[in-house]
Amino acid sequence: MTTSVIKSPWIPLRRLNPNASVRLFCFPYAGGGAQIYKNWQEGFPPSIEVCPVQLPGRGERVSEPRFSQIKPLVEAIAEALLPFFDRPFAFFGHSMGAAISYELAQLLRREKASTPIHLFVSGHSAPHLMNRQVITYDLPDDEFVKELRILKGTPEEVFEHPELMALMIPLLRADFEVSETYVGSNQPPLDCPITAFGGVEDQDVPPEKIEGWGAHTNGPFLSHILPGGHFFIHTEQPAIVRAVVRDLSRRA
Repeated sequence: MTTSVIKSPWIPLRRLNPNASVRLFCFPYAGGGAQIYKNWQEGFPPSIEVCPVQLPGRGERVSEPRFSQIKPLVEAIAEALLPFFDRPFAFFGHSMGAAISYELAQLLRREKASTPIHLFVSGHSAPHLMNRQVITYDLPDDEFVKELRILKGTPEEVFEHPELMALMIPLLRADFEVSETYVGSNQPPLDCPITAFGGVEDQDVPPEKIEGWGAHTNGPFLSHILPGGHFFIHTEQPAIVRAVVRDLSRRA
């Protein structure tokens, strides 16, 4: 059976496109799921197949155990997606998803497996420029919710529904633990090009920490500093998609 017809819980929103020349795997930020990339395909040409990745513990995978450390999560992703690396592919990740994308690319390089033709990272400091993370994932619920409000990544209406919050808090705690315990290791630069995106008003990831991604590739590096704070991925989606299409079209 070819990957054109294989179904996987890791990429439930994938639109089958056997004629695509490149697959783009998109990884979410903490607390997010594949849904955040659901409408991305509309902005891409038929030559690029968008594959939003659904991590365990959310969406239709809500009953599955959540990962709280990046190493076993990346290893599980590599095993699950390996059958889909049968043609050129690229990674895009925002915030936690950027760390996952980078570590996944490094794992594939170490294992001498197929590696991405391009890495797109968004809203995350270059690994060697990461500050020591403030630990919030183990705070009491009321303090944890205060931190969520400060981040402004959770819709306000979610806070008004206790039942929904009861479902979201364990997921967010696990994802925050992934992010807050992640330490950028000293690994050789990747051979694929890297394009990095940042928000001009993102106080946690200023432009100089976006520019630092250039040290992690032996290939070309491009950066885009866009309007908005940490969640500029939503407000600046058209600009991001255009840049990704442009870079992938060159590679394809």
